[in-house]
Amino acid sequence: MKAAIIFALLIGLPMLFLASPVCAQRDYFTPEEVELIREAQQIDQRIDILTFAIDRRFAALKLDVNGPKISTKESEKWGEVPKGTRFDLLYDIKRILQKAIDDIDNLSERPDSFVIDPNEKKPKGFTELFPKAVRSLARAAERYRPVLTTELDKTIDNAEKGSILDSLDKCDQIIQSVAKLPADIKKAKN
Repeated sequence: MKAAIIFALLIGLPMLFLASPVCAQRDYFTPEEVELIREAQQIDQRIDILTFAIDRRFAALKLDVNGPKISTKESEKWGEVPKGTRFDLLYDIKRILQKAIDDIDNLSERPDSFVIDPNEKKPKGFTELFPKAVRSLARAAERYRPVLTTELDKTIDNAEKGSILDSLDKCDQIIQSVAKLPADIKKAKN
């Protein structure tokens, strides 16, 4: 018994000193973005907010992904431009892509949790807004893919490469998911 305690102490004590300090995990959304996401209950609106948040990180990296232009007027609504190291911003992109995928996956698994906007005269349902959200995310993923591929070729940092590869994989998953949707039927105007 004493030998087990001594062994545990001999192994455990050095591990305490070798352990890295506990650091607060970086939040990948600004407080204003968190509020916008929280308010966006419709899946298409939420995906638009998430993709714009990703566009903001690309803009902070000074990478053009052919997204909507970010005006100074919107900075009040969206808050300060996201800050961080190149790795931080690339990691944020990966995490926000995952959040968008998770939001879509969660709704596809539980379509009965779809929130109907009570302010609309003719509220749109799951069958109308879900495919719209998936296609919107796929269009964004198609914009991100070439830029991420170029950045992967440029970087020599393995951590950055890992985030970029994960983001590319997520973009591929998103783009492939559109094939599982029913054909997009355009309504004829009378």
